[in-house]
Amino acid sequence: MSMIELDPPGFQPPRPVAGDADTRRTVVYGGYTVFSVFQPVFSVSHRRAIGYHASLRVHDEEGRQVPSHEVFTQAARRGDLLELGRLAESLHLGNFSAFDSHDEWLFLSLHPAALMDTSYGDALLAGLKALGLPPQRVVLEVPEQAGGETSRFAEIVDCLRKSGFLIALGGFGAKHSNIDRVWHLHPDIVSLDRCILAQASEHSHIERVLPGLVSLLHESGQLVLMGGLTTERDALIALECNVDFVQGTFFAGPSVEPVEPRVAAQLMDALSAKLRERVAARERAQAARLAPYVTALEEASLRVVGGEPVDTGTEALLALPDTARCFLLDAQGRQIGDNILPPGRVSRRAKRFSPLLHSEGASWERRPYFIEAVRAPGHVHLTAPYLSINEAHLCVTASIAAQTAQGLQVLCADINWDATAHVR
Repeated sequence: MSMIELDPPGFQPPRPVAGDADTRRTVVYGGYTVFSVFQPVFSVSHRRAIGYHASLRVHDEEGRQVPSHEVFTQAARRGDLLELGRLAESLHLGNFSAFDSHDEWLFLSLHPAALMDTSYGDALLAGLKALGLPPQRVVLEVPEQAGGETSRFAEIVDCLRKSGFLIALGGFGAKHSNIDRVWHLHPDIVSLDRCILAQASEHSHIERVLPGLVSLLHESGQLVLMGGLTTERDALIALECNVDFVQGTFFAGPSVEPVEPRVAAQLMDALSAKLRERVAARERAQAARLAPYVTALEEASLRVVGGEPVDTGTEALLALPDTARCFLLDAQGRQIGDNILPPGRVSRRAKRFSPLLHSEGASWERRPYFIEAVRAPGHVHLTAPYLSINEAHLCVTASIAAQTAQGLQVLCADINWDATAHVR
């Protein structure tokens, strides 16, 4: 076994001790044995592991596993923290190079103090060179809160990138995360914090927001990793958000051995099939819920085309329980008249958003419900749920374009989509 020993306080600085080159390396420190484990990071599209995230496991003298922070706490008290951190990193590099891998990445989580050490990059490059690993094989994960907003920190990260390392921003979405951080550091990968997934699992409105967050990061030029996936529901949320990479014990836990490619592919295929079923079931449920509104809108459109006033032509549509309002647009997307509201049904949000309630003359030409209706007149179009500007509530808009005596017009109906929507 190749062993790296860290001497007690008062001795010379710790040095690696040569051992069998073909066995796992460890670090021995203060009665603890520290070794590397690697948790695979999977590409959803490639259906295989594209990297491994290195972490430490610690055993005491009786071989029992103990939390890794205990050995680092001891090292901090003795003033050995930086040296132990460097040896642990060397440990990861050596053990990873022994993997039977080809081009997978090694993900290394960096302590902020290590990043601010000016010699860090050079030492890491030297270690890689000794092992024959190019820096392009290493993803350096920077803590989201590390370095504050200092330009010096950004310069260090940029220097590491120019040396060939990939940069990942870890823990995005926790506490005081800011999208400015992404724009400032230009990471190659953004790792979403576990708390985002936990909240999405509990709150449907947060789950709906996640795809937009991932899309924003993609448009900013970052690949997105979602870790901490422990259940099938977690994994399905990640896939539906269109993240690039996934990690968690649902797929594979930390190990000293590489993951079997066949196992990963089968798991991804099963998840994809499950997601297709989930999406199809949701679409069927939404279609069933919206069917009465589609039928009522078609009938209302016929009445309006026949010359009936909009307020009377939409009475049956407005009588449905979740209809929030109806409104009519001209061929340029300008609203004709004000919103037509269900009689005797006033939203609790109406008073709070009163400046937005009157929409006569408003332009909705950039809204999907207008664009799609004009593109294919005579057919009802349904938007995905979105936030209505009228009362800042979640809604679906149904629309249909038809030729009237006044030219092409688009009749629209906003349908309340909040599961907890209340009216009085």
